[in-house]
Amino acid sequence: MMSEVQTQPSAADVFRAAYENRYTWDADFPGFEADFTLVLNDETHTGTAAILKDLSVRVETADAKAQEWLYNQLKDVVVHRKRSSFEAAHSKHTFSFDGEADETGALPVTVGGDAMGSNYKIRDNQVVQVSRTMGRMAFTINHLAKIDTSTGYLSTAYNAVFRNAQSGEVTAQRRFEDTYEEYEGYWVMTRQVVHSREGDTSTVTEITFTNLRPVQ
Repeated sequence: MMSEVQTQPSAADVFRAAYENRYTWDADFPGFEADFTLVLNDETHTGTAAILKDLSVRVETADAKAQEWLYNQLKDVVVHRKRSSFEAAHSKHTFSFDGEADETGALPVTVGGDAMGSNYKIRDNQVVQVSRTMGRMAFTINHLAKIDTSTGYLSTAYNAVFRNAQSGEVTAQRRFEDTYEEYEGYWVMTRQVVHSREGDTSTVTEITFTNLRPVQ
């Protein structure tokens, strides 16, 4: 009796499994509004912020620079939480393994047809590293911790290393620590601490959201 042949998953299969295992908001996401406290450049700012049902962002605070910073941060949150099918996001891309698994078991996957030259490491149906090049800047994001929801995983700690794409010199480093809570059945970020280092300068930025409520 012939034994069954074990078929190894392709690079596209491995990447797709990790992509579809991310936690995202579905079409019923209700949006929310919250009060916030932002410590930015050693100054404390307060105000209100909202991510609406259509995933647009609103920030109200007295300081224009703080408003812009938080608006951009929340837009980045939306990019990662917005649900999009694998086909819609990656139908024009190709996927290939770039060598063997590393010592942790993470498989290196290269994405072809991506303008940013994206490379990933994937382990246990999760993206644990992302490397990209944007013009003269290259960066690598390493995912360090997560929480598992019933519908996907959320990264709660990760670092980013920025390099000069030509020389490879490290130009900046950041470490993120995110806290999530459930609101109306959806996981939303309620706190983020960012430790940054550029040259000899180190800074800590902290944003906290409280009093989550329906959007007015």
